[in-house]
This record gives sequence, structure tokens and C-alpha cells, in this order.
Amino acid sequence: MKYYILIALTLVLSCNTSKKEEKTADDMPVNDNVLKPELNLEQANMLADLPLHCINTEYPNKLSQTLGGDEDLKAPRELHPAFYGCFDWHSSVHGHWSLVSLLKQFPNINDAQSVKKRLLTNLSKENIDAEVLYFQGKHNKSYERTYGWAWLLKLAEELHTWDASEARVLENNLQPLTDIIVDKFIAYLPKLNYPLRVGTHTNTAFGLSFAYDYAKAVNNITLKEAITSRAKFFYANDINCPISWEPSGSDFLSPCLEEAALMKRLLSQEEFKIWIHKFLPQLENKAFTIETGKVSDRTDGHLVHLDGVNFSRAWNLIKISEGLPEYEHLHNVAYNHVNHSLPSIFGDSYEGGHWLGTFAIYALKEINKD
Repeated sequence: MKYYILIALTLVLSCNTSKKEEKTADDMPVNDNVLKPELNLEQANMLADLPLHCINTEYPNKLSQTLGGDEDLKAPRELHPAFYGCFDWHSSVHGHWSLVSLLKQFPNINDAQSVKKRLLTNLSKENIDAEVLYFQGKHNKSYERTYGWAWLLKLAEELHTWDASEARVLENNLQPLTDIIVDKFIAYLPKLNYPLRVGTHTNTAFGLSFAYDYAKAVNNITLKEAITSRAKFFYANDINCPISWEPSGSDFLSPCLEEAALMKRLLSQEEFKIWIHKFLPQLENKAFTIETGKVSDRTDGHLVHLDGVNFSRAWNLIKISEGLPEYEHLHNVAYNHVNHSLPSIFGDSYEGGHWLGTFAIYALKEINKD
């Protein structure tokens, strides 16, 4: 049955799956109407299967842990009782975000009550208290900086904006860890003299974007001001970002577009138009396009990152064009990127399956939020 559902989904999205079709997918003129990818209940159920499959799967596991002694050698479930699954801590965090986001958008998702129960069990007060102790430890103060920090705050934001009784319990349980991450951001940013302009986890603009979204949602003035001040210090005078150099071989973020989407959050509309004209003037061209990232081996955990760059490019292009009709042509570029990668993540190997669903959900949510 799942096989037929997958075939139907692929047809609905008009995505190309054969190698021959992939070669022509990016040749379509961007001024043509590209099919807008949309998330419906059937697709939501398929996407929910990805985090449900991994959030309580302990192994394989990449701990990225600094050991202070023999006493630190513990199983992932002991070290991180809330977020031990999905191969690594940050993927477990955003796997939980995925389920919250899907429940918010589709209250009638399959086994909704069971999913809520799983969230309440994993994100119990006791489990979160243990996560707090880990972050307070002497040897892991910079653990998951800033990618995992950003996804933790995105999870907190999603819970804060979910109108459900379960959300209030989960938000309250998570709050001590949320507060620690907020404090870590505020303490870290003044020390960071240079931003990290990479296409992977430590990209500064990505971390600041998600942290700013949280600060805005809960009206944390101190965090908002810390992010705004440092981001302008880092990026206000940047010009001519070399987007033609992207992506690198294992990128899942676009350094140029992450920065642009962050500045869109922080500048007034008029300020942003002046800034983006200097930073990425080619985006103004109605014929602007950029080739989608191509994955050559879906079982290689680094090479499969390139599906992630397609999803993250899409959500950033949507953000950049928000409220700016002169940049609306970027929507087709975003749609093309999602349509290229979405069919591949279903039935994927664990190397992609443990995290790509989140990127797909977030891209689809941003595309369809209006």
C-alpha cells in the first residue's frame, strides 16, 4: 500500500525521479509556472513516519561528546533521555519539532493521540532536567553550538504557538532547557568576532535566524537585541556574495541565502531592498535560477546533505521575497528545488531519513504559510 501512496505522491507533485528527467528539471525557464508543492494530510502522514521511526532509535548514534573521565562513558539514552534518537542530538530535537508542526497543521493525522503521548513521554520534566544537567557540565558547554541550539528554540517556538493543552505541558517541561539555550546565545554572541560562513551546522546566520524567530514569538527583547546588534555588525556591509560557488560538496545550507534571509528578518523593507541589491543583485533578474543540488549516493551521510540544501534554499528564497512583489519570481526557483528532492526522501536510507523529513516539512510550511 505504501508503494502506491508513494507513486501517487510523486505524480501529484509532478516531480522527476528518473535520471533522464533529472537532467532536464533545471532547464525549465524560471518565468514558467512551476507546480507549487503543497502539504496535504496524506503526505503529512508519510512525513510523520520519518521522525516516528527515529526519535526512539538509539543506534547508530553520533554523540559528539567531550569526555572528562570514565564516568562520562554512558549510553546515549542515559546522556540524553529526551533526545537520544535519530543518530544525533540535533536531529532528535528537530524530529520532535516535525511531529509538533504536523500535529498543529493536521490535528487528524494518523494516530494523533499516540504521537502526543510519545512527545509527552520523551519530553517529560525528568528527561528535560537531565538534558539541562548535560549542558551545565564542565566539558560540553559549547555542545551543539549553534545548530542544535537553534533547533531547540525552533521547537520551543512551535510549542509556544500551538493552541493545545498538551503544548502547554510540553512547553513548561522544555522551559528550563530553553532558558539555558537563550542564555548561551546571549553570552556567546558578543564573543564571536567573525561569523561562520559555511554551508553546514555551524553557519551563524542560520542559528541567528531561528533564534530570532523564537525571540520574536515570545517577545524576548534581550535576545532580539543581541541578535540584531551582532548580525548587523557581521553582515551590514557585505556585498556581492559569491552564490555561484555554492554548493560545496556536503552543504545542506546556502551561506548566501541564509545571510539574506536573516537580514530580511532584521531590516525594514526599504533597508532590506538597498542591502539585498548590493549583496545579491542577481536575485532581481526575473530569469534568475540556480541549479538544484544533486545527490550521487543516498547512502552517504554527507553527500545526501545536498537534498537538504534544496529544501533550505527554498525556505530562504520564500523568506527573502516575502512582501516584495519584485522578487516573487523567486517562488518558482523555490518550488523547483522542493519538487526535485521531495520524492527521494521517502523510503530513504537512514543517512537521509533521520533528518531530511524535517527540512521538507519546514520548506513546505514556509511555502504554504500564507
